[in-house]
Amino acid sequence: MNVMIDICIVPLGVGVSVSDYVAACQKVFQEAGLKHEMHAYGTNVEGDWDDVMAAVKRCHEVVHEIGAPRITTSMRLGTRTDRSQTMDDKVQSVVEKLQQ
Repeated sequence: MNVMIDICIVPLGVGVSVSDYVAACQKVFQEAGLKHEMHAYGTNVEGDWDDVMAAVKRCHEVVHEIGAPRITTSMRLGTRTDRSQTMDDKVQSVVEKLQQ
C-alpha cells in the first residue's frame, strides 16, 4: 500500500538550530529512494508503506546517533485505495482550480 506523509522530526536537547538534523533525515529519505519534498516546517514523503515507515525509523536512529538525546515527531499520513495519486497530483489539482 502506498502512503503519503507529512513529517516533522524535532530533536530536543540540541540547541536552537536543527538544520544538521534535518539534513540527516533528508539523506535518509534520499538513500531510501523515496520521493520527498522538504518544506519550511517538515517534509512530505511518498512511497510504499513499509519503505516509508522504515525510513521514519531510520531518521530517528540517525538523529539519535548524531547527538539528539530526545526526539519528538509529528506525522500526518494518508492512503487511498480508489486510485493512484502522487504528491504532485494533489498540488496540481489545486493549481488548476486556482487558474479557473
